[in-house]
Parts: sequence; C-alpha cells; structure tokens
Amino acid sequence: MIQQKEITLPQFRRGYHLITSLIEKNLQQLPESGLLHILVKHTSAGITLNENADPTVRADFESFINKMIPENDAVYVHTYEGDDDMPAHLKSTVIGAEITIPITNHSFNLGIWQGIYFCEFRNFGGARKIVLTVYS
Repeated sequence: MIQQKEITLPQFRRGYHLITSLIEKNLQQLPESGLLHILVKHTSAGITLNENADPTVRADFESFINKMIPENDAVYVHTYEGDDDMPAHLKSTVIGAEITIPITNHSFNLGIWQGIYFCEFRNFGGARKIVLTVYS
C-alpha cells in the first residue's frame, strides 16, 4: 500500500531546519513497517539526516557549505535571480533533494541522534513544498 501527501512548509529563513516533528504530525498513522520517502520539490533547497541534539551543528553546516560553495564566485553565469541563486542550486545538488527512512513499529527508525533537516539555501526561498510517500 502507498500513501502520499504533499505539504507546504512554513517559510524558513536561510539555514538548516529540523523538521522531524513536523513530518510526524503530517503522517498521522505509520504502518508497522515500511519506508518513508521525502522529496523536496525545489532546485534551491535540500533535505538531509544529521545530528539533532546540538544546534551548533546547523551553524557549522552553513559555514562549511558556504565556504565550499561561495556566493559571488566569478565562475557563475546563472546570476540574474540574485547572488544566492546559483550557489543554492549547487548546494541542493550536493546535499540532495530526497531521502528515504525506514519505518519500524509505526515509527521512523532513525538513530538516536538523527533528525530530518530541511535545508533552505536561498535568502528568501518562500513557501516550499515536499512530498511524503509512505510505502508499506
């Protein structure tokens, strides 16, 4: 059986936002076992699993990826949507736009320190959509 739901996220500022509980609230009944697939429907945002206990991890993500993919680099040709646009596309490709999480005993089967992060790479990304698909 497959269940699918598209949700619009709140407008997040640029950064890494823990959305595990938001996704749990939008998926009311999880199966005994299965998989949750999450797709971000945008080319300038991403999704990842990572450390959910220490909020400084989020600042380190932002610092490192901005160092790796800086704004205003002279190599960018796609610049008409702003200084943050092309770097956001590259960051989305590096981080990824989808993840899959196992479901066990009606819950996400994540590691003790793992959380689901929505990664907003634009300064003003606006309302973003994700698709949640549960396979059981």
